[in-house]
Amino acid sequence: MNNYEKYKTHMRKIADVSYASGVLNWDQETYMPQGGAEIRAQQLSTLAGIVHELSSAGEFGTLLNTLSADTSLSEKEKRNIKQSLKNYNDSKKYTTAFVQEMSRSVSEAFQAWQQAKEKSDFSLFAPKLEKLVQLKREECKLLGYENHPYDALLNQYEPGAKTKDIEILFADVRSQLVDFVKQIAAAPQNTDAFMYRHYDKQKQWNFGIDLLRQMGYDFNHGRQDVSSHPFTTNFSSQDVRVTTRIAENNLSEMIWSCIHEGGHALYEQGLPISEYGLPSGEYISLGIHESQSRLWENNVGRSLAYWKGNITLLKKYFAEELKDITAEDFYKAMNLVKPSLIRTNADEVTYHFHIMIRFEIEKALIEGSIEVKDLPSFWNKKYKEYLGIEVPTDAQGVLQDIHWSHGSFGYFPTYSLGSFYAAQFFAKAQEQIPNLAGEIEKGNMALLLKWLRQQIHQYGKFYPADELCEKITGEKLSFGYFMDYVKNKYKYIYNL
Repeated sequence: MNNYEKYKTHMRKIADVSYASGVLNWDQETYMPQGGAEIRAQQLSTLAGIVHELSSAGEFGTLLNTLSADTSLSEKEKRNIKQSLKNYNDSKKYTTAFVQEMSRSVSEAFQAWQQAKEKSDFSLFAPKLEKLVQLKREECKLLGYENHPYDALLNQYEPGAKTKDIEILFADVRSQLVDFVKQIAAAPQNTDAFMYRHYDKQKQWNFGIDLLRQMGYDFNHGRQDVSSHPFTTNFSSQDVRVTTRIAENNLSEMIWSCIHEGGHALYEQGLPISEYGLPSGEYISLGIHESQSRLWENNVGRSLAYWKGNITLLKKYFAEELKDITAEDFYKAMNLVKPSLIRTNADEVTYHFHIMIRFEIEKALIEGSIEVKDLPSFWNKKYKEYLGIEVPTDAQGVLQDIHWSHGSFGYFPTYSLGSFYAAQFFAKAQEQIPNLAGEIEKGNMALLLKWLRQQIHQYGKFYPADELCEKITGEKLSFGYFMDYVKNKYKYIYNL
């Protein structure tokens, strides 16, 4: 066995243990009985320790350094080694004890968050979150950073991104989106009242399965379940699972959960199984991952063409509830632009105000300018400032997202990055796929999925996010594509 084969064997062993942990995490959020929480935290902590030991073993580092000097490797192999060596050097900055403590703290925080959200009482979550924030501040010091400690966390989800880059991005949001939202608010408003009629849970579930199949989601290598917060997880490209959320008095919950998570899942199912365990078999960044979910959810799923094609199918399930509704009515209802409390239910324009608030909170928490005890009042203040909304309860406010209970600080900005990448990618897809809107209206998503497979999914981590964007579109990420997209769309919807 040559050195590169030894490397692949070791990487796949790490992946095997990591994905075994992933199965336990998925079960924890879907089927695990509440009484199993304590031992599950211990199991996940043990597996996290094993992954860290495998990832930071001295002999593995020696092998990586030897391979990094091997000029006989192919370009893909060289990039795999470069990425793995970076990950190895980062792993060496952690102790096994720290990794296990982080894993245990995340499991405990998740259980506390679930209880706190159910009772709408932030104080039940606060002690566990405070522990996580302390660990995250320590992690920033372990990893090191150039300008701001938040850089270290952001880099875990969007490699190479800096806090100052995100600040510039949200400056664009403030300078361009705020005024556009005011224009929409001053226009005659559409209604979405019919979205809140009673819609049977089982019928919604069946319709969601139809939408996933139409997108190209492979149920032979995946499944859907219900969870309190929709998510996608995978244990290889051959086992990619999604969850959804269903409310019988809100049709939007299930539809957008299914399409959004389906977009994530299609990316994971499109990664090459031959590269399992290697960087070339992994997604590039969460910004690119979010571009796939947001492209399907917004550029496709919230388009008029999509609902011209799917309104008949929807009415097959809800003929009486929607007997007075046309495809255009549905299109306008799903694209209302108005401030809202819940991020996951927000329209695609004001959505970025929700992300901006979370970014500002995370940045302040990590730098220490606010503390966990200040979160509810700080959150409520920001919602009043940016969205003009009073937050009535903790459950509808600071407890609405699962991310902090997972220790996922640095994740939220990737949602906005994803939307902006999606607009740019979709613009290019429209150029290169003849009559794409017409194909979508016919229910034919195969051409778009094939384009995404060829342009993005097949490469794994071969290209960094910025390099991939330039390869596909001929330029770096530009906020202008998103602004052009929303202006063209909403000028029609609101007769601006």
